[in-house]
Amino acid sequence: MAVTDLAADRTTEAPAYPRRAAVISWIFFDWAAQPYFTLITTFVFAPYFANFVAPDPAKGQALWGFAAAGAGFTIAVLSPVLGAIADASGRRKPWIAAFGALLVVGASAMWIGRPGDPSIIVPLLLAYAVASVGVEFATVFNNAMMPTLVPPERIGRLSGTGWATGYIGGILSLVLVLGFLAANPESGRTLFGLTPLFGLDPVTHQGDRITGPLTAIWFVIFVTPMFLLTPDYPARRPMREALRAGLGQLKSTLGELPKHRSMLLFLLANMIYTDGLVSLFAFGGIYAAGTFGWHTIQIGTFGIILAIAGTLGAWLGGSLDDRLGPKRVIAGSLTVLLLAVTAILLVGRDSIFFIKVAPPQPGGALFAGASEKAYLVLGCLIGAAGGPLQAASRTLLIRLAPKDRIAQFFGLFALTGKVTSFIGPLLIGVITAATASQKAGMAVLVIFFTAGMALLTRVKTS
Repeated sequence: MAVTDLAADRTTEAPAYPRRAAVISWIFFDWAAQPYFTLITTFVFAPYFANFVAPDPAKGQALWGFAAAGAGFTIAVLSPVLGAIADASGRRKPWIAAFGALLVVGASAMWIGRPGDPSIIVPLLLAYAVASVGVEFATVFNNAMMPTLVPPERIGRLSGTGWATGYIGGILSLVLVLGFLAANPESGRTLFGLTPLFGLDPVTHQGDRITGPLTAIWFVIFVTPMFLLTPDYPARRPMREALRAGLGQLKSTLGELPKHRSMLLFLLANMIYTDGLVSLFAFGGIYAAGTFGWHTIQIGTFGIILAIAGTLGAWLGGSLDDRLGPKRVIAGSLTVLLLAVTAILLVGRDSIFFIKVAPPQPGGALFAGASEKAYLVLGCLIGAAGGPLQAASRTLLIRLAPKDRIAQFFGLFALTGKVTSFIGPLLIGVITAATASQKAGMAVLVIFFTAGMALLTRVKTS
């Protein structure tokens, strides 16, 4: 889909909307932020931490889950408050800059994650939590800019194109890491058969650790056009007045929320299914590493394939959003996710749906095992459904929320996306630690998607 279709016609349709360059620059926020989720939380750094920094993969999954839970709790508590203040003050960019700085600092610090060094586990997890808080809060305020960029009938395409662009950025960042930076410790070669750039040492996994600083640099470079070209709301009042007015408005909104049944049900549904989705993305790479013994190159290649599926899914979801409505897109995505996760739990190293198969051979071809192929197919379904689910969710929020309190409701949206976000990782961590089974920990995700779907069916969009 051409990005030009998203920009409003300044002379005939909606002269109040900004130029095409402003829309494209806003879209590039997703491009700028996505490597954090692709490289650090899913496909490279998190599996590296579980396999080489933590004592063993199960303990690594549990520790990562506890850190994600702490970050999620912080985000849950502060998101609606900050959103209300932003609505009252009128500004978005200063908040994006401040929290983007946290992302840059936290991600850069992940370079310290040397393998087999227990002394750096706590500082490393703290850096991960700081970066997570930064990227999530920056996203809250970036999302709140959407209604000022395009007419309401184009919000679905804008959201879907943003997610798709982000996935492409994630793909390119993975290709960069796997092809030029991260090497197999045994061969010393990258996926492209090259020695790592900058003399990165495969033995100490510097190619995995460089994903933190790379994510920080990538964000700074590609978020800059948004600050330069995308217009912000004008300042309405000083910060002290905005704080007082924003908190008062938030209190009023929370008091009125039970009267708006559909909004309340949607926020509750989003709370539950987003927790499941975030946990799935956060632990999918760790789970694959523990189940199949995959290392960075296998997991990263898996991530590239999933990101391609996610890109296609997000673009298609954006078109379906405008045609069918965001609620139907969310429901369809949840159905695919529920089926795929259930099936993944029935795929083991030497079995597919209780049928015994030959396990993958060490040193064999990439994804040569039958169980690996099955996991790959199911992962593609998850990738294809995850993009539309997230894009359509923020579109539905915009359609349901009052236009003069959009950042506040995006704060509530982030709250419901994060208020229990520590529960998913926490449950995965606790169950994994108690059972010493990654499969048992991941099984909790079925409950989240089922409950989210049940609540969504009761949301009325008109």
